Amino acid sequence: MYDFMLTDVEQAVKREVREFVKNEVSPDLIKAMDKDEIKYPRDYVKKLGERNLLGLRFPKKWGGRGLPWTAEVAAEEEIGVLGCALGCAYVMPSIVGEAINTFGTDEQKKKYLIPLLKGEVVSAEALTEPRGGSDFFGATTKAVLNGDHFLVNGQKRFVVAASEADFFLVFCRTNFEKNASPHNCISALIIDKGPGVEAEYLYGLLGCRGGGTGRLVFRDVKVPKENLLGELNMGGLIFNQTMIPERLTSAAASLGAFAALNTALDYSTKRVAFGRPIRKFQAIQFMIAEAITKLDAARALVYLAARAVDMGEPNVRRLVSEAKKFATEANWEIVNKAMQIMGGIGYTDVYPIEKALRDARLSMIWTGTSEIMSLLIQHEYYREVAEEMGEYRDFERDAIGGDETEKCFTDEDMWKVHEQAPVS
Repeated sequence: MYDFMLTDVEQAVKREVREFVKNEVSPDLIKAMDKDEIKYPRDYVKKLGERNLLGLRFPKKWGGRGLPWTAEVAAEEEIGVLGCALGCAYVMPSIVGEAINTFGTDEQKKKYLIPLLKGEVVSAEALTEPRGGSDFFGATTKAVLNGDHFLVNGQKRFVVAASEADFFLVFCRTNFEKNASPHNCISALIIDKGPGVEAEYLYGLLGCRGGGTGRLVFRDVKVPKENLLGELNMGGLIFNQTMIPERLTSAAASLGAFAALNTALDYSTKRVAFGRPIRKFQAIQFMIAEAITKLDAARALVYLAARAVDMGEPNVRRLVSEAKKFATEANWEIVNKAMQIMGGIGYTDVYPIEKALRDARLSMIWTGTSEIMSLLIQHEYYREVAEEMGEYRDFERDAIGGDETEKCFTDEDMWKVHEQAPVS
């Protein structure tokens, strides 16, 4: 239906992933994961790797296909119908791989990125800490450099594949000077599973089950110095880079809401009330119309953001934040409407709508809440307008764009913006 938006190569990838979803992913796997009978879908990741479907945009040299972001988004839209946990397992190599591909040495890419994209190993990202979520620069996990290794101590929580991952991308505090800027205190380390790395607790989740989400504890973990990604105290830059795949993949996977909508659509043609199919009632028609409009708008914004990343556009941060906020909220609203259309049977586990609803709720929280996205969107737009006016001020920003110290526009400034706006 939307093939005109994609190149021939992107269309082929989309068809390839759709066939994988249909033929290689058993409903039994999805059900077992939702019952937490599986800690992590390692075999599923292995199959994806064998078909060269992981990290599509990474260079062929390291195991990718060298495709654009739009191709990866097309793939993730298809994967999104499988639900949150399988979608997360699919995109994790893309997120962790982004840091290694962009900042890693050739040795690090050979050791970690190649087997990761082959599906031979499982990676995880250890970012959030018990004391705070979006407060990235407030991290308290410490990595003290001692000769040829770091000694790591601390905790991370909400780590997908906490007990199953073979290695972790961990952001640690490495600068302990009293007056050091928070932006120059964090480093990114690749930490292998081993002594001192403990999955101390696995969470029971409302949705997104079967991914082994848990709390990690690092106790005197020795990490070789060569496992430092990028330069020392460069973690903020790496964090900002990984937020592109973090948020864009969340947005793209949310487009999988079309599966719930199509289930409700089919039900509305078969369910008869008061002598006619319920699709004949205006109340149902309006819910369908609103849901498909939201889905199309989300799809357009996600592909716009993906294309902007591919083209190196300067407003990528805003567009990716908009896509993440809008698409995840649209996903939640669409699945809610699907359940409403189906009525009581939609609230049971006879249909997968109730699972889709549980999964959708998380998408508006992880990788930056909708509120954090709103902070970023407004902040970036203020900056863009200021630059266009030739009156850009220096902003002191943290990683999420909140709590900036800035010189605000005066009333006179805002009138200049108004005067420069085109008249329709």
